[in-house]
Amino acid sequence: MHNFQELKIWQKSMDITEQIYRITAEFPKEEKYGLTSQVRRSAVSIPSNIAEGAGRSTNGEFKNFLGIANGSSNELFTQLVLSHRLELVSENTVKPILNELIEIQKMNYALILKFSKKI
Repeated sequence: MHNFQELKIWQKSMDITEQIYRITAEFPKEEKYGLTSQVRRSAVSIPSNIAEGAGRSTNGEFKNFLGIANGSSNELFTQLVLSHRLELVSENTVKPILNELIEIQKMNYALILKFSKKI
């Protein structure tokens, strides 16, 4: 088992999730059950899957959950780009988050490679 709270990738993904909740609070009310909900679920899924994987008993299981977290980060990236294209969020707001997501994806890939060598 790994202490997920000490993992930089979990900490960074929690920061992004917090930012996403603040940003989507400004989305139009008609998006409450649409894009707002989808963006929030994707964001929450990233640190949640990292935490769940860290609590599993094998590195292989952890690696699997890291893969799910990576899929969620790609989902979130896509939804943020769409939110910008729909003019729900400015480029100045979304660009730093997209850059952070890219960093998280790189960290995730490095962890997956590390666990692949141990299996």
